[in-house]
Amino acid sequence: MPASRVLLIRHGESTWNAERRWQGWGDPPLSAQGRAQAGELATRLAGQGVAQLVSSDLARAAQTAQILGDALGLVPTLDARLRERDLGRWSGLTESQIVAAFGDEIERLRAREPGLRPGGGESHEAFAARAIPALTDAAASAVGAAIAIVTHLGVIRLVMPELRPGNAEIVAIDRDRLLAALAAA
Repeated sequence: MPASRVLLIRHGESTWNAERRWQGWGDPPLSAQGRAQAGELATRLAGQGVAQLVSSDLARAAQTAQILGDALGLVPTLDARLRERDLGRWSGLTESQIVAAFGDEIERLRAREPGLRPGGGESHEAFAARAIPALTDAAASAVGAAIAIVTHLGVIRLVMPELRPGNAEIVAIDRDRLLAALAAA
């Protein structure tokens, strides 16, 4: 049986990405550029043996997944556990607005303070406790084929903190390697 691969995909550019706004659970749609990115991504994925498509339920990820699914003949499964970290009152703000209103909090976030709930949102621990089981469940279901998981930068960085994939970029990883990393996280 061929090795199973997991393709972690960051959603296409949203209207808030284009405006450099922090999103969290904010639900902006894809921008025109984001729709084009998803279309190009679908072309790149053709012939890659993707047998399953799972996505965050937030619009920017779900729309990306729908474009991929239409091109690949797959129906995306939406999973709210794959959402970005909830940023509470920071959602929709630019970094300069966050610094002006929540300067102490953003410094504590950058220092990776345990238990911090930015903008009253989700702590890193709560975020990981939600998203890691979702990634584990999706990866475990990929047997002998590729699974594409359309999600967010924060979710990808839970398992690969050194990466900063751009919009509509793919991080390919062997399923067993990902499951081992998730178990250690």
